[in-house]
Amino acid sequence: MTDRAILVEGLTKRFGDVVALDGLDFDVLPGTVFGLLGPNGAGKTTAIRVLTTIISPDSGRAEVLGLDVVREAPEVRYRIGLAGQNAAIDPNLTGRENLRLIGMLAQLPRRSILPRAGELLDRFGLSDAADRPARTYSGGMRRRLDVAAALVQRPQVLFLDEPTTGLDLRSRNELWEMIRELVAEGTTVLLTTQYLEEADRLADDIAVVDGGRVIARGTPTHLKSRLGSTVIEIALPSEGHAARAEEVLAPIVSGRPEREGDRIRITSNDGARFLMDVLRALDAEDLDPGGLAVREPSLDDVFLSLTGRHAEPEADPERDAVLSGGAA
Repeated sequence: MTDRAILVEGLTKRFGDVVALDGLDFDVLPGTVFGLLGPNGAGKTTAIRVLTTIISPDSGRAEVLGLDVVREAPEVRYRIGLAGQNAAIDPNLTGRENLRLIGMLAQLPRRSILPRAGELLDRFGLSDAADRPARTYSGGMRRRLDVAAALVQRPQVLFLDEPTTGLDLRSRNELWEMIRELVAEGTTVLLTTQYLEEADRLADDIAVVDGGRVIARGTPTHLKSRLGSTVIEIALPSEGHAARAEEVLAPIVSGRPEREGDRIRITSNDGARFLMDVLRALDAEDLDPGGLAVREPSLDDVFLSLTGRHAEPEADPERDAVLSGGAA
């Protein structure tokens, strides 16, 4: 027994010249949702593959439910579920047949497999399509079936790698609600996502990863509070005007304004008084904003501030190394 559902210490992994993990450290409490965030190529998917025993790390250690993912890989596999970035279902089998196959591979008692499949099909709103080939399912239905397949053996820890990528808003909301229900029942969920709103709404704890290392850790509220209480976004007529505005505002902004194209983003704790100072400084240089927004910080602001990039779907260095002829 352990007081940590997942423990990661000093994990490293290279694919040829690509450093995917560079001393990764984090831990996850049981019965919580842990969000692993990072820009494209940060190492999120590689970390998931190590934790789910698909690949071995070069160094460091990782445990799931107190079991070492390298030395005790078979025991780990029987206790976890995984829904990767791409649906791992057979398109020629029906939904029911896919879940039955997973139950057989997981060596569940034969008499329990079909009832468990029916239970999951009903829970994920797939009962009406249960006996249709999965190739006839919509993208949202295939994704729900994939998550259902990861739950056939009632895993204590569930890994979800970009689970809602490509889903419409309704399908994402439905999957979010299912994740909340699982956690309420005691399941631990490790989630990677490109949707910052997803992490904000679901995660109890978040680690922001960049360059294969954790660069920030905390609850969504804690991470957002680091930026200040107010975000000011200013649209300028052109990128040239935005560059001038950045120079004008630098002396009065703590740190430096963040510029992206023709927009400037500033965070502050001073509210309305600071906003007036910003507008006066711009007016003195004949820089007229084309648009202005004042709001509370979001997790997207935190992500951009920490990494200098927006969240994007995770790259796959192992696949890229193989395709380019490098070592994997």
